[in-house]
Amino acid sequence: MLQEEIHQYLEQYFTTNGCEILENHPGYLKVQLTIDLDKELMNRPFYWTYLEKTGGTPNPMTLTLITDQEKAPQNTKGELIHFGAPRLNQIFQTTKKFARFVRLFEDVNTNGKQTSLFPWLGLNVKISYQCDLKKDVMRSFGLNLIHGKLVEDFQTKLEEKMLTPKIPDYCFTLTPLIKLGSGVKRIEQFLRNEFAQEDHGWAIEAMNRWNQDLALLDLFYEDMDEKPDSYNIEKEALKEQYEPKIIIELINGGVFYLKDTIV
Repeated sequence: MLQEEIHQYLEQYFTTNGCEILENHPGYLKVQLTIDLDKELMNRPFYWTYLEKTGGTPNPMTLTLITDQEKAPQNTKGELIHFGAPRLNQIFQTTKKFARFVRLFEDVNTNGKQTSLFPWLGLNVKISYQCDLKKDVMRSFGLNLIHGKLVEDFQTKLEEKMLTPKIPDYCFTLTPLIKLGSGVKRIEQFLRNEFAQEDHGWAIEAMNRWNQDLALLDLFYEDMDEKPDSYNIEKEALKEQYEPKIIIELINGGVFYLKDTIV
């Protein structure tokens, strides 16, 4: 990884994570960290704990990273960063935590011809069926943002393709007709329709077990004209334990520009 590539990577990293780049010159970057990145990078747990307890005004730090000593002015004060440096390794680790949404292009062989790439919204989600028992299911969806085609097991199909963060030569992207928010809602509605057609015997069985335990609870307190607070606490605990829920959690996602051969 060349120093110039490190500089470009850092620029994209901080911009993507909402940091303001205060100075951007060949050889160094100076950025204003967000609260989240200050917590991740600057090792100030006591400061943030104190601030959260006292309700003080947060003051994230600035960070200056020198990517090329020869190009940076001699009086530049900051951290020298290079491939293998602890700070760069730390940033790589936080990328795994924060980079939940990406934009990638299919690396296609155009043979020197203009080639259009179709925008796809890809989402990987975890669906949790919860009661006193729990079942997790991982699902992956792709939605073509031009004609609205929905594809399941999208992640597997992506893994069969060569993807790159830079648009290939002679390629151009088609403008989405479906906005990202609408695309997310379409996938969500697809799941809701699917849930409505599923066998929900697991939920009925959980409700039966819930009612049985409620009956035992009421029996225990039946001789009391006025129920104590413990009754309501235990009743609420039974609800938390047994109430059937379907929870959809977004794991990660992105916009992928493809040749549309995926369908």
